[in-house]
Amino acid sequence: MAGIWRDFITAVVSAVRRPDERALRDERRRALEKLAEEKIREERRKRPPEE
Repeated sequence: MAGIWRDFITAVVSAVRRPDERALRDERRRALEKLAEEKIREERRKRPPEE
């Protein structure tokens, strides 16, 4: 019986944690995209476009 309760609590904790992990992963992805865009803009300002 204890195994069933342990599995139940593990499932509940996992269900609660997953959205938090997903939100953190999405936030990290957005931060990396923003950093990449800033670096690209910075490099474009440093070098004039070649014609």
